[in-house]
Amino acid sequence: MHVGRGLLARAGELARGAVRAHRWALVTDEHVRPRYAERAAASFGDTRVDIFTVAAGEAHKTRESWALLTDQMLAAGIGRDAAVLSLGGGMVGDLAGFVAATYLRGIPVVHLPTTLLAMIDASLGGKTGVDTPAGKNLVGAFHEPAAVIADPDVLATLEPRELRAGAAEAIKHGAIADAEYFAHLSEKLPGALADPAGPAMQPLIERSIKIKRDAVAADAREHGRRKSLNFGHTLGHAIETASAYSLLHGEAVAIGMVLEAQLAERLGVAERGTAARIRTAVERAELPAALPRALDRDRIVALTHTDKKSRAGTVEYALPARIGAMAATESGWAVAVQDDFVRLVLSER
Repeated sequence: MHVGRGLLARAGELARGAVRAHRWALVTDEHVRPRYAERAAASFGDTRVDIFTVAAGEAHKTRESWALLTDQMLAAGIGRDAAVLSLGGGMVGDLAGFVAATYLRGIPVVHLPTTLLAMIDASLGGKTGVDTPAGKNLVGAFHEPAAVIADPDVLATLEPRELRAGAAEAIKHGAIADAEYFAHLSEKLPGALADPAGPAMQPLIERSIKIKRDAVAADAREHGRRKSLNFGHTLGHAIETASAYSLLHGEAVAIGMVLEAQLAERLGVAERGTAARIRTAVERAELPAALPRALDRDRIVALTHTDKKSRAGTVEYALPARIGAMAATESGWAVAVQDDFVRLVLSER
């Protein structure tokens, strides 16, 4: 894991230090390519880099995009002595990682994230995949990256809405594992978002990375502690899908965290006031904290059952006990919740 300003210019050096590849397939999207693709490719010097571009946006993280990329790479003669470099946000990283996991039965991948969300969450932990009409990330594989190269300087060109969406994952990290970090975020996050290439951003990125890496190192395949990283995501994924991706992933997760914290309080597993503190942090980051009225509550509940966290007809939630600590740490790190409780929370204003 490499974090530092100016690392885009050293991407080739760092990637080649992690992977011995004869050739690189750089996967990016139509928004990122004109800004950074040529610069990233040039950093590889004489090593051949082929650039492949997909349409931008979560709506294009599909099996069709996976097929298009793999077909293009096969037509270009990309062999098993090659590696994939993903250049973009979480959507590109998930898609390119799944291509790498499955192409010729698996080739290495290095992530060069260009969004805050990808730097502190999506590029870490080896989860790859694509969305289906039934829900998010339902087809995929675990495929650990050989390296992740995060350059905070690229955040200067990120749309403010995308930047704020990434902040949701930082808030989540504090909420599940580090009360001191959560308090720090509540105070410092607005300033860091106002100046993303400034001095406040890199320590935030580094702390969030450590929290996620520690959870993944303890539980690579999500049988225990890693489930804590799903806080806000069970409802968040359902909300994101129900919105037809008009809500960004981080925006949906922000709403999901507030609702799931309310659910935890109603179930008696969280300290009173936990949801209010999370809502305050979310609102200070200028993220949505309430479920849009236009979204169908029953559909959201139904969508949670298509999620990977559904077991024997009941959906499991990663719920906080208080800021910085999770519930059910002695019994699987997840709480089975009946739909009626979820509907009750979704109906509250």
